[in-house]
Amino acid sequence: MHGDRRPSTAPQPYPVVAGMETGDAKDELRRAIRHQRQDRSARLRERAAAAFAEVLATVPAVSAAVTVATYAARPTEPGTGALLDQLAARGARVLLPVLGAGLARDWAEYTGPGDLLERAPGRPPEPGGRTLGGQAIAEADVVIAPALAVDSHGVRLGQGGGWYDRSLKQARPGVQVVAMVFPEEFYDASERPLPVEDHDVPVHAVATPDGWQPLPVA
Repeated sequence: MHGDRRPSTAPQPYPVVAGMETGDAKDELRRAIRHQRQDRSARLRERAAAAFAEVLATVPAVSAAVTVATYAARPTEPGTGALLDQLAARGARVLLPVLGAGLARDWAEYTGPGDLLERAPGRPPEPGGRTLGGQAIAEADVVIAPALAVDSHGVRLGQGGGWYDRSLKQARPGVQVVAMVFPEEFYDASERPLPVEDHDVPVHAVATPDGWQPLPVA
């Protein structure tokens, strides 16, 4: 990885066995990774969030972007608070997801932490300003996406609702997608490939608190 990468001491969850259906393998991985994330203390999450912001500032596609589509993290996810502050401080326009009914996709501009509210239990914080429509992601120069795991072939494991896979298909051609994961959630595809389905949209780079690296998207 670019930057100073410290070895991870946390074990990688990988409950995938030969012959397992792809959907079942994804569900097992999600359960294992979510459980491991619950064990990370608030202090470690806060430290990781600051490190994520520092790492992402070194990604050329992020540092050069005028408009960034990213996300407001839920408590156990890789934190984005420091990242949002950093992007806003340099004058970047930041778009955050707004979840509509069902799988409806929408975006709104980030105007500051005071405008982020949890609209319903379990949902990520959302800005309260005017929504821009699902197609607004096409205005982004780079997308920083959440993930439960990423492998070295660019396969991204999401939460399972398909929201981001559908949204990423509306991004402009050639726009880089950078996924944020904790170090133990980045897998070597030659040893532990993530299960993948036809509708899954690959990512172009992965960022952890230790560094980032581009990925060879097929």
